[in-house]
Amino acid sequence: MTDYAEEQRNELEAIESIYPDSYTEKPISFTINVTSDAAENGETVEATLKFTYVEKYPDEPPLWEIHDQENLEDSDMGEIFTLLQQQADENLGMVMIFTLVTAVQEKLNEIVAFQGTVVTIENFLAWRGRFELEMAELRSKRQKEEEQAGKIKLSGKQLFETDHNLDTSDIQFLEDTGNNVEVDESLFQDIEDLDLDEDDPDFDPLAMGSDED
Repeated sequence: MTDYAEEQRNELEAIESIYPDSYTEKPISFTINVTSDAAENGETVEATLKFTYVEKYPDEPPLWEIHDQENLEDSDMGEIFTLLQQQADENLGMVMIFTLVTAVQEKLNEIVAFQGTVVTIENFLAWRGRFELEMAELRSKRQKEEEQAGKIKLSGKQLFETDHNLDTSDIQFLEDTGNNVEVDESLFQDIEDLDLDEDDPDFDPLAMGSDED
């Protein structure tokens, strides 16, 4: 047979050791103050939980209430009560106060994180500056990756803008070949045999030379 009184006394001693600021009264009721971690702006949320043992605890869940709170909305209170009921149902038969308090502690941390920092012009501009810088770095990184993969084909203007050696490449080519350009003279030997239309408005006999020359 379970000695409920003994289990309750043992847990109460542990509670007083873990939470030295807890307050105990008769019948066996005690309060534990739970505070969230601080948000970025230093704000916290708090809840003071009051538990009362029932005769057959831990085979039956304890009674609980939020004795006091700070910065909690009504919806937050409802979520905390739902969480306590869920945890109590899952831990029936075992002493559970530490488990319940730990669950509320985690819930308060979620609440303060969700509330976040109040948006002001100053922190919005600071955030936007960081965002734009990150986006510029991302675009630059992506462009480099695409260039390396050969996905970007630069226009002639972009090529000259990115590589100024290109504007002298033809001159350098001629210098490397000794300025020698070979011409096949046979292509011009039969030019006099060509049937040229003198009625052509673009025809210029002077440009062709004379037979006397």
